Amino acid sequence: MAGCAIEKPHPRRGETGLGRGHMASIRRWLRAWLAFGIVMSMLAVTDAHAARRAAASYKVEIEATPRSLGKLLEEHLDIARFAKRPDISDDQFQFLITATPQQVRDLASTQGYFTPVVRTDVRTVDDKKRVTVSVDPGPLTTISSISISFRGAVLTEDPAQENTARFAFSLHEGDPFSQGGWDDAKNAALKALQARRYLGAKIYHSEARVDPRTHEATLSVTYESGPTFTMGKLDVSGTRRYPEQIVDNVNPISVGDIYDVQRVAELQRQLQNTPYYASVAIDVDSDPAKPLETPMHVKVSEYPYNSVRGGVGYSTDNGPLIQGAYSYLDTFGKAWPFTIEGRVDQNQQYGQIQLAMPPGRRAWTNSVLASYTTTDVSDTRIYSIRAGVQRARTSQFIDYNYSILFYQDRLDQNAIAPTTSRALVPSWSWTRRHTDDPLFPRSGNLLHVEAGFAVKGVLTDQTFIRGYARGQQYLPIGKEDIVLLRAELGGVFTSGSSSGIPASLLFRAGGSNSVRGYGYQSIGNSVAGSVLPTKYLVTATAEYQHWFTHDWGAAAFFDIGTATDTWGEKVFYPGVGIGARWRSPVGPVNVDVAYGIRNQSVRPYLTLGIAF
Repeated sequence: MAGCAIEKPHPRRGETGLGRGHMASIRRWLRAWLAFGIVMSMLAVTDAHAARRAAASYKVEIEATPRSLGKLLEEHLDIARFAKRPDISDDQFQFLITATPQQVRDLASTQGYFTPVVRTDVRTVDDKKRVTVSVDPGPLTTISSISISFRGAVLTEDPAQENTARFAFSLHEGDPFSQGGWDDAKNAALKALQARRYLGAKIYHSEARVDPRTHEATLSVTYESGPTFTMGKLDVSGTRRYPEQIVDNVNPISVGDIYDVQRVAELQRQLQNTPYYASVAIDVDSDPAKPLETPMHVKVSEYPYNSVRGGVGYSTDNGPLIQGAYSYLDTFGKAWPFTIEGRVDQNQQYGQIQLAMPPGRRAWTNSVLASYTTTDVSDTRIYSIRAGVQRARTSQFIDYNYSILFYQDRLDQNAIAPTTSRALVPSWSWTRRHTDDPLFPRSGNLLHVEAGFAVKGVLTDQTFIRGYARGQQYLPIGKEDIVLLRAELGGVFTSGSSSGIPASLLFRAGGSNSVRGYGYQSIGNSVAGSVLPTKYLVTATAEYQHWFTHDWGAAAFFDIGTATDTWGEKVFYPGVGIGARWRSPVGPVNVDVAYGIRNQSVRPYLTLGIAF
């Protein structure tokens, strides 16, 4: 607002001041100036709006190679970012044009181009400005030398951790230099150093010297490891419904253990494997002045006492499915989980009830369970009752399970009348996961082993020993491709026939996670059209996966296997095929088409996840 402020004059010595008439004149004069200021302000606002309406829009075209540089300029150059705004005045437009060359140089330097030649061309076509920014990036700066050094305790305490940090530094001599790559490499090495022992490690000094004449960059970075950190007691918050003792019981870390981010991740996984916690957040103090027995702050969010879960799905082996479960987590007021669950698909109907105790020391959990399963596959119907007790422990890499279960199965087939078998089976199982990624592995292996036995006369119709093993090996080929090897072995060893052994403890083969090219569990002992489960099982797979992008790939595979009662009369069933692979947000999706060589049949398969 335009206006004027008038200070009242001080009367001189001997004067008495102004009269009323003079004061009235001054007030009228002030009102006039105020009105004039308001009018001028309104005119200024009107002119500004008119200027915005009159401002000419413009278009921008950026010519730059490589493509990544052009995309960077399109996203961050001011002349490009403001092109669609209708309120750019001529003065502002000229300022954007003037600033463009320096902005191009600044942005290009982040990708290793330190001597770009920039030409800005402005033309008016059909009363509309057209701006062309042409960029010749010049030679790409490459890394001529890299110096990585360390200070602190890591030099004498843990050379292996020093080597781990060096290996994590992702840049090498001869690589293109960019600011983003330089920052990522420094931070990756720092993160690797902090992952074990040296939680308080930091970058002590770093420098990148770029010679614009030779287009070479010399890099140096020094890391300060700080002292070794050890882990202290848990500081738990958020427990209201369930005892805090549960957190301590599943905690795999002892007070005084050397800090290891993998151990912290294992603690988080152990807590989330229990049925009590919806989310778990762990924070570890990193003050280098207090490295010994540093507190570990665990914040949990609990599930309510009652929960209902459900889902639907589809697979080519079993068709559409529906499943659901109900859990009550505070049975007897002592946090004992009680669960009822069921699943129905076109081949199998399954239901189970289970009552478990809270996890004890080292996360061991005891439970009692009972289940009923009906399976109708290949003209063979199995009705199986199972009940017993088990003791299990689940960890980040290895699972254990000990159980004593009673089985009673009825087997219906086409050739003879239904038969019933029973067995009381003490058993043990062990699962090991050692892969670089739990959801989308490229290297490593998965292994599962089972063993059990039964003695005739002890709630058992026939003495036997049962063993089963399954393994998968992932071998990376180059940067993208993968070779997958899979094998499966099973055997029930007994002096009699398989008819006295519960059918659910025997074996059949075929299907998407067994031998592709054949129907689900269609390989076994064929009698009058019924495919009966057998005493012995062998399957193997070799698969090559080529990934065109990070998310999409293709596969070629060869499967072979057999299921037989008499090893001397075994018949192998080979299958070959091709498929598509997708790393979806919920897990790996496989779509395969396989040809069963022995049956000369073609079958499609759709699977989600890693079957193990």
